[in-house]
Amino acid sequence: MSADPTLERIAQGNGLALCAAGSWTARFAPVLEKMVADAEKLRGSRPNIFIDVSQVSKLDTFGAWLIERLRRSLTEGGIEAKIAGLSANYSSLVDEVRRVKAEPVVQARSVTITGMLEQIGRSVAGVGGTLVGLIEMLGAVLAAAGRVLIRPRGFRLTSTVHHLEQVCWRAVPIVVLITFLIGCIIAQQGIFHFRQFGADIFVVDMLGVLVLREIGVLLVAIMVAGRSGSAYTAELGSMKMREEIDALRTMGFDPIEVLILPRMLALVMALPILAFLGAMAALYGGGLVAYLYGGVEPEAFLLRLRDAISINHFIVGLIKAPVMAAVIGIVACVEGLAVQGSAESLGQHTTSSVVKGIFLVIVMDGVFAIFFASIGM
Repeated sequence: MSADPTLERIAQGNGLALCAAGSWTARFAPVLEKMVADAEKLRGSRPNIFIDVSQVSKLDTFGAWLIERLRRSLTEGGIEAKIAGLSANYSSLVDEVRRVKAEPVVQARSVTITGMLEQIGRSVAGVGGTLVGLIEMLGAVLAAAGRVLIRPRGFRLTSTVHHLEQVCWRAVPIVVLITFLIGCIIAQQGIFHFRQFGADIFVVDMLGVLVLREIGVLLVAIMVAGRSGSAYTAELGSMKMREEIDALRTMGFDPIEVLILPRMLALVMALPILAFLGAMAALYGGGLVAYLYGGVEPEAFLLRLRDAISINHFIVGLIKAPVMAAVIGIVACVEGLAVQGSAESLGQHTTSSVVKGIFLVIVMDGVFAIFFASIGM
């Protein structure tokens, strides 16, 4: 018996027999693919077609899948296709391949008003589901914090200090550098435009208010969302994939209390500190540019800054920081716990965590701006 695979067609009355022989293995993949593709063109030509595999000498998973693919293709054409002559050695392999579900064919749908409204409805429902998930996580974190207050021994001090170092201490260089450069840019652009009106000194007012109230804390929150929020999502997602979170529940530990609460506390404590350092770096950068580029003496800069800003500007920035930190942490933890068992899912949820975190931070900054304006701050 030749080892080369063959697929012979033998007419049997109104039916047709496809007699497979030889070695149906991955070694002969190009030949087998061509033979099966030619045989698939027979669908609709005969009412009954039998696939005889009694002469097959060798069969692996690749060959078994091709035979099953041929049977499915002929069946879709309205033909009663059966596999005959299957030996006991290969029957379990073909049965296993047969259990694999064929991917449904995606039908191209025309764009209609109904379809567009349906897509909008699904998007709105998705936004609602996201908000519900965030609220549930907030409630779970508050409940865990309440249990820790009642039972302080359950507080994970070592874990909190570790995350505080990762989120705060290790982020200081990049936060100070970026805010310093932003302060320099704001001062340079302000002086460039104010100089046309002979009002160079007013750049100090603009720099102080922007940095302390808006730009400083907002920029730091965005950097923290991209740096620490993504890290939280990736860490929790990896634990979810390796079933470490399920293992914690099995051992009687609450994952919210063990994993999420220390991260949330570290983030809430770190962001005000980083916002303060970032504001000081931005003011220093702005003062340096005002001196070198605008000729504003440091003494004049400090005197004008003292007159332009008040303690309210500083308080507004510090009030925003912990709230934005809580939003970033909740979004990151929700996305991390939503990761499924694949690397693709981990990447998607990490990206979603950063995007949602930055979006909600900007929304919260707008809400705070309206609130403080309404109360005169």
